[in-house]
Order: sequence, then structure tokens, then C-alpha cells
Amino acid sequence: MYKVRPFHKAGGEVLAAQLPTCMYRLPNLHRPNSAPQEEADPSLQALESRQEEILKRLYELKSAVDGLSKMIQTPDADLDVTNIIQTDQCSPLTTAGADLDMMLGKDYGALKDIVINANPSLPPLSLLVLHSLLCEHYKILSAVHTHSSVKNVPENLLKCFGEQTKQQPRHEYQLGFTLIWKDVPKPQMKFSIQTMCPIEGEGNIARFLFSLFGQKYNAVTSTLIDSWVDTAIFQLRGGSSKEKGAVLRSMNAALGKTAWLVGNELTVADIVAWCALQQTGSANAAPANVQKWMKSCENLAPFSSVMKLLK
Repeated sequence: MYKVRPFHKAGGEVLAAQLPTCMYRLPNLHRPNSAPQEEADPSLQALESRQEEILKRLYELKSAVDGLSKMIQTPDADLDVTNIIQTDQCSPLTTAGADLDMMLGKDYGALKDIVINANPSLPPLSLLVLHSLLCEHYKILSAVHTHSSVKNVPENLLKCFGEQTKQQPRHEYQLGFTLIWKDVPKPQMKFSIQTMCPIEGEGNIARFLFSLFGQKYNAVTSTLIDSWVDTAIFQLRGGSSKEKGAVLRSMNAALGKTAWLVGNELTVADIVAWCALQQTGSANAAPANVQKWMKSCENLAPFSSVMKLLK
């Protein structure tokens, strides 16, 4: 062991120390205030200025974020939107109605005619349900035709709209609904034959037809409805068995909270989902809440009329 001579006495006085001559000296950057100040290194001053500027900007950003956090309330990711849906006030389907002139365009002297092309090998059941619901709200002139691309159409599909009970002059109807059985990959719809591109896909057409009831929803409810429609079309009807099982479990959970898939009123989500279950033959394997919901659907006349087509 070796002993090092102390540099400080008990009273705090600094003792002089002899430094070896083989070392080189550096300027002292920590002199007492009473000592004369040497000119600081410019690079050190620039570094300190930069640090102060960064700290200042960070402080300003923190103040701005704190201010925004007081103005904006961000919902929790696990927030249950059931309460939001229940506060979404909308008139029931039995009393709702839309301004057809505003939605379809006003055309004096001509009946607004919705024309749908569909393949009889996969009948768009949701569109047939919606046709029946629309007939409860508007005077509709219904017609079914067969395109030359289709050779044989079952008799029940040719009469899917039933018999026109009372023939009236064309101008006395509010809306025309023409279904053409045609060899197309997916359903197509037009309501202004000369000017518009067709709306394709059963889900998209169903959304449009349901909008004719004049229902208004908030953003959360509309998003959930669209989500269920897409889930029914792409996963429940067109997905694998694993995807179908996952959808049925999700439906069972949702229907355990509310009478219908979204809230306490029938929406297009219920119509499309019910029809998808019928088309895939998954109705018998559905969980308890889904079975109860399906019976609620089938108690409505538009659904029960479609059930006759499946027999």
C-alpha cells in the first residue's frame, strides 16, 4: 500500500501540490467568482446556447400539449359504445320516410325506377326483404324480368315480389322497383339509367335502399352498422368456417346487450346478417342469442315472405 498526501486541511485551506513535470496543464473552467474570468471557448458557448434553445422549444411543446389535453377528451379504447348508441334518437321504420326527389333527383313526368340486375343462382335475399319494407312506406310499381343470358329461373324467383294487387296508372306510383334476373357476378343497381354508373354488391345496394327510409344515425352508430354489413357479406357468407364461427360469437355477444345488432331498432345490418345466415345454412348452428334474434326477424312480415322462397 502507498499513502497519498491530503490536499485539504481541517479548516478547508487548500494545500499546494506539486504536479509532475511530465504532465501538461489545462485551463481551469471552474474558477471562483472572485477570480478574473478568462474568455470562454466559442464552441462551448454555442453548445450551451443550442441546449437552451432545445429546452425552450421542449417547454413550449409541453405547454401546447397540456393545453390541448384540456380541450379534447379522448375516449378510452375499451369504451363501451352501447350507451352512445342508445342515446342516438331516430324515428322507427314504421314512421320514417325520405324525400325521394332529394335522394333520387326530381324528374318531372317520369317515374323514378330502381333497376337491379341479380344472378338467380345466388338470390340477393336482403334486397327482397328491403323491397317488402319499402312497399310498406311508398307506392311501388314492382316488376320482375328475365335476361336472355339466363335460361332457367325458378318459378318462386319469378314471383318473388308477389302479385301486383291493384294496377294503377304509372304516374300514381312513387317509385319503380324492377328486378332483372341476369348472369352477373354480383348484384348491380341503377336508378338513373342514362347518367349513373351501377352500384355493385349486395351490401352497397342494401345500404342505399335502407337510406330511402330516411333514418339518421350518429357517426358511431353508422360505423357499427357498416361494419356489421361488411362482416356479414365478406366473412359470414364468404369466409372460412373459422371466420364464420368468430362472427357468430361476436353476434351472440352483441345480441346479449341489445335486441338488434346495433341498438334497439331494426337496421340494414340485421337484414343483411339474417339473409347471410340463411344463404350459408348456418342458422341451425347459431348460439342462443342469435337464435332468439333470428326468430324476432322472422316474426316480421318481410322476412317471413322471404322464408317462403327458401322452401
